[in-house]
Amino acid sequence: MTRFPRRATVLAAVLLAAPLGFTLTATAASAAPAAAQVVTAAGDAVASVDVAAAVSKTKKKKKKKTTAKKPVTKPVTKPVTTPVTTKPVESSSLETEVVTLTNNYRVANGCGAMRIDTKLVAAARAHSTDMVTNNFFSHTGSNGSTFVQREVAAGYTTGASAENIAWGYRSPKEVVDGWIASPGHKANILNCGSVAVGVGVAYKADGTPYWTQDFGRV
Repeated sequence: MTRFPRRATVLAAVLLAAPLGFTLTATAASAAPAAAQVVTAAGDAVASVDVAAAVSKTKKKKKKKTTAKKPVTKPVTKPVTTPVTTKPVESSSLETEVVTLTNNYRVANGCGAMRIDTKLVAAARAHSTDMVTNNFFSHTGSNGSTFVQREVAAGYTTGASAENIAWGYRSPKEVVDGWIASPGHKANILNCGSVAVGVGVAYKADGTPYWTQDFGRV
């Protein structure tokens, strides 16, 4: 039996020119001052050195005629416990498939295919990771950031156009179909003014995926 409830899927979209039920966003210029506060990674590794133990160990050794070399103590990296299940290779493949499916739908409906922008990918991955790590689902980041600010923080400084997010959809096809079935998300996908895109997926400890799709006009 799958660990995912059949209907445990949620969508949200933000438009710069928003229809009913969608939030208006700030311009890139006004968003820039807060960009430095954006979360861009989850979990920094902590390094420590057990110097005391090494010194104690050398003192117990008997002195020899020749001076013994002092043992070299290497830093020990302690992994930080995080609810994110990282699957870099698989995630990258899934993110690319979402872009392919999105572009196929755009081309079939009169819009050009978008290119993958690495800065938008970084912004999208950062937001998905933020939602997973801090256990929330929103276009507003855990630090109060908007998608425009997150794109700027990732280096995409002009032209942010829209963002789609979702959780619980188990495959690229499911999440793209879910977005297409929603008027707001569909409008973002069929915004022919968007020429660049980045997709990021992150997983909770139980395997639940959180998706972010960021669009740009440059």
